[in-house]
Amino acid sequence: MWTITSILIVTAAIGMIEVPSLLRKKRIKELSVFTVLLLFGAGLCLALTWHANIPNPLDWITFVYKPISVMLNNWLK
Repeated sequence: MWTITSILIVTAAIGMIEVPSLLRKKRIKELSVFTVLLLFGAGLCLALTWHANIPNPLDWITFVYKPISVMLNNWLK
């Protein structure tokens, strides 16, 4: 419970520090990217706290390139 609360507090603190300066400078695109990345990172931290099964990005890369690798190995034999 304390880890979830601390993650939310740190996320809110980062937002309170960064968002006003982005709004003053009228950097709407940067603000939207910042918000998406901050929320994504906070979501991943919360998921790790709850011991959720988060897939490894390397598994996705292997899934995409494995058929190509097999095809090239068969072709080069």
